[in-house]
Amino acid sequence: MAVNEEKNNQVISYLTLRTLIGALGMALPLLLVIANYISLSSLQVENSISDYYDNAAAGDVLVGVLFVLGFFLLSYKGYERIDDRASDLGCVFSLGVALFPTTSHNHFVHVMHFVFAFLLFSVFIFFALYLFRKTGADAMTRQKKNRNKVYLVCGIIMVICVAGIAAFSLINSWGAFSAKYNLIFWLEAVALGSFGFSWITKGELLWKDAKA
Repeated sequence: MAVNEEKNNQVISYLTLRTLIGALGMALPLLLVIANYISLSSLQVENSISDYYDNAAAGDVLVGVLFVLGFFLLSYKGYERIDDRASDLGCVFSLGVALFPTTSHNHFVHVMHFVFAFLLFSVFIFFALYLFRKTGADAMTRQKKNRNKVYLVCGIIMVICVAGIAAFSLINSWGAFSAKYNLIFWLEAVALGSFGFSWITKGELLWKDAKA
């Protein structure tokens, strides 16, 4: 399990890949708002991130980022086979979210979008709460302990956000309140921010271990 990341060029490249994956996740909500403003001169926030599918340039940005994120996840291998399998599933789910728009009038496509989105966030949570926090006994540095705390907090925030999204989507009496304040969009934005921050932390952009 222990790997000398300073001497292994392949692992060093993974640090950059993790940072790029995290940056994409954190930037997506902002990119959608900017694209919507450029194309429609409006800063109106949609009810959810998925609702940007039909919003001119913002829809192209959404699909493009999901495809790039998917292929970044496909390129990610990690330390063990389980890391590789989880990231491969993340790729499939990311492409599924992109290819099955929630705005479709086809009920099957509409439902599958939510299925893929839920599975994608489940993969993100699995990485944060389990895979990122694994380490060998001889590799538990002070900075690693700090990073583990970040992964835990990010994972918990994602769980809370996903639960909130499900509640606002399924409980009819909450629907009007959610739509009034675009709560699903903001919960998705916070969840993506937490996902992105956990990956950037895993890339050791923050709390980096000192060189031996």
